[in-house]
Amino acid sequence: MEKEKLIKEIWELAEPLVLAKGMELVEVEWQRERQGWVLRLYIDKPGGVTLGDCVKISEIVSDLLDAKDLIHHSYHLEVSSPGIDRPLRKKEDFKRFAGDKVKISLKTPLEGRKNFTGILKGIEGEEVILEVSEGEVRIPYGEIKKAHLKAEIEF
Repeated sequence: MEKEKLIKEIWELAEPLVLAKGMELVEVEWQRERQGWVLRLYIDKPGGVTLGDCVKISEIVSDLLDAKDLIHHSYHLEVSSPGIDRPLRKKEDFKRFAGDKVKISLKTPLEGRKNFTGILKGIEGEEVILEVSEGEVRIPYGEIKKAHLKAEIEF
């Protein structure tokens, strides 16, 4: 099964289970790594997730994947917090994290650039509004290839 189709199917199976436990499914990754195939789910909830939350979701999703038999070879299932560089995927993410620093990569260039880093102002309709050093830029939501929070760590 192709990678994107498998990720979509896993997302559709896992998301209702994660939501039922009061959490949000942030990202699903499927990739080959040195130790073999890895299925990685990132979950979040207000106040952050605990190790216990990750274990609970891992057990539930593992049982469901075994029952559905979607993956026909060995793999490792990992469930974790999205961390400080949390991906932004849904339109709600662009509302929720307004005021935070983000990095956005585009599918095609906008104003001669594919990568923008700045302060997220929010989303209006189909446009994500970002404050960059040159001023405000409006990025079509459908053109976003990847977006994530850009943590600013102070020592």
